[in-house]
Amino acid sequence: MVNKRTQHKEQRRIDILEAGLDLFIRKGYGSTKIADIAKKANMSMGLLFHYFESKEKLYEELIKIGCAGTELNLEDIDGSPIHIFKAVAAEILNNIKQNPMSAKMFVLMEHAQNNDSIPDVTKEMVARIDIIKRSISLIEEGQKIGEIRNGNAWALSTAFWCSIQGIAEEIALHPDTPCPEPDWLVDILKSKE
Repeated sequence: MVNKRTQHKEQRRIDILEAGLDLFIRKGYGSTKIADIAKKANMSMGLLFHYFESKEKLYEELIKIGCAGTELNLEDIDGSPIHIFKAVAAEILNNIKQNPMSAKMFVLMEHAQNNDSIPDVTKEMVARIDIIKRSISLIEEGQKIGEIRNGNAWALSTAFWCSIQGIAEEIALHPDTPCPEPDWLVDILKSKE
């Protein structure tokens, strides 16, 4: 059984992570100051430093969480290629609807992949993420069996994943935005023949 002190400490850590995440996606890594994070988390900078020794370490922890969330192994999902994309879209959209931090994490990871000012250790972590390219072979497989439309598999993968990214960004910044149905995203890929 976890005692109240441990629960309180873990809640503070979560508060810091959520405050940092929100500020990093709204202001960017370079413009976010540790004082901003402490203020948003309703604590002193000294207390914040008990949890994270620097802004870089807090950002690194958020990127680790984001990387863990992107460790999607498409080969582990049973079914045809179109079924796999539908299952993935449904799971991601459900996570975005149920957990506001999930949508914000999409935004953070996108920013991290395109930001030269982030620490080198986090650059290395995000460099390993490339779901667009990892999906190409699955799209090609679906094209061979006629369930995914003809066309450049890389472009189709880009269209699918960037649609999910755009939805996540919109919901992260405007939480009242309705979430589309997974079938609408799968229609980007689905063969019309």
